Amino acid sequence: MSSCLTALSALTLVGCAATQPEQHAQPSRLIRDSYLSRTQADPLGAYLASKEFSNRYANDTYPASIPVSPNKILANAALDHLGVKYKYGGDEPNTGFDCSGLITYAAEHSLGLKLPRRSRDIARLGKAVERAELKKGDLVFFNTLGSRFSHVGIYLGDQQFVHAPRSGAVVRIENMNTNYWQKRYNGARRLDIDALQTASLSR
Repeated sequence: MSSCLTALSALTLVGCAATQPEQHAQPSRLIRDSYLSRTQADPLGAYLASKEFSNRYANDTYPASIPVSPNKILANAALDHLGVKYKYGGDEPNTGFDCSGLITYAAEHSLGLKLPRRSRDIARLGKAVERAELKKGDLVFFNTLGSRFSHVGIYLGDQQFVHAPRSGAVVRIENMNTNYWQKRYNGARRLDIDALQTASLSR
């Protein structure tokens, strides 16, 4: 048993010693590296937890015959940037993202869709969705600055969402049921991406 644990620990330490992931690294690598960099007490537990997140949210695979909804494509595009640092006003992975910068970048680079830059303007798009009806790719909004819709993330399922939280943090997955986010939740919107793409082409 102890030899198995030693082997697993060695594998984990190899991951810790790896160089920083490149911009286009697999989401599971980004989750693992980000999580391990913040967790020293239980590196093996951190690695296994990150694999669970990876399997749940980052690696959706579908048979070629089943079309993937644009909203899921949007969510997966945001997950590609887990671990990217927060930067106020940032809208590029090389320099960092703020909350709406992550959304607009993911929308443009995965769907060719230009969204408004501010979260409160994004909140005017699409249709309102009840919390019980949330689906992967819906936009979730929070009041973090004393005004409605001042923060935005992308819903992933199981009350989890991906977002660029604040200065000093990185793009990450969090639970909407934690006390902080529960108190600040403002609602959700489901973008009609096909309609938005058509409107963009007609301009």
